[in-house]
Amino acid sequence: MSEAGVAYGKVMRDGLWDQNVVFSQLLAMCPTMAVTTSGTNGLGMGLATTAVLVASNMLISAIRNYVSDQVRIPVFVVVIATLVTLVDMSLNAWLHELYKVLGLFIALIVVNCAILGRAEAFAFKNGVVASAVDGLAMGLGFTFALTVMGLVRELIGSGTLFSQASLLLGPSFSFLEMKVIPDYVGVLMMILPPGGFLALGFLLVAKRQLERRLASRRVPEPASHCAV
Repeated sequence: MSEAGVAYGKVMRDGLWDQNVVFSQLLAMCPTMAVTTSGTNGLGMGLATTAVLVASNMLISAIRNYVSDQVRIPVFVVVIATLVTLVDMSLNAWLHELYKVLGLFIALIVVNCAILGRAEAFAFKNGVVASAVDGLAMGLGFTFALTVMGLVRELIGSGTLFSQASLLLGPSFSFLEMKVIPDYVGVLMMILPPGGFLALGFLLVAKRQLERRLASRRVPEPASHCAV
């Protein structure tokens, strides 16, 4: 497909909402449940995955005419694994505290079905610019989902938002740190694994309800006919 044939608005909408990696496709559940104990962790993991998505989509799109169908999947895996290794080393060097918190889940980006899926479904069939937009949209949608889940769990679990953002992401992110509920005891279960499933379930219900309301508003009311 040519670059001119791609509707960038639809690509962005699909990545952010209609085909959201977490809320619509229910992919990448392992990092979603594991790292969303705070908004900061979710934001950091989402941005790292976004970087891999954008770079892998662009590279795979650039080489798509030189890779045969028979070996495309191994090539995709090698490209994604190389990029994940670079991201892993970069986080270790420049954001070491975040690297320690995310730990093994950075390396597990390699097996994130969303990244391999976008390489197969979009990047291998479209131009570099369109693939970059698709990777950015999917990555931002994933980041949005992880951050929202992290904020919900963190707020209910400890009464804070973006705790330790300045330590994990750098001093420039200190403005995000908020103590919303002073002297709040917290609900420990929301920070533990069961809290991830509860938060995801309620957020999925909220998304479905919002979509139904928006769809009902778009349906035109039948015109009334007056008898003559």
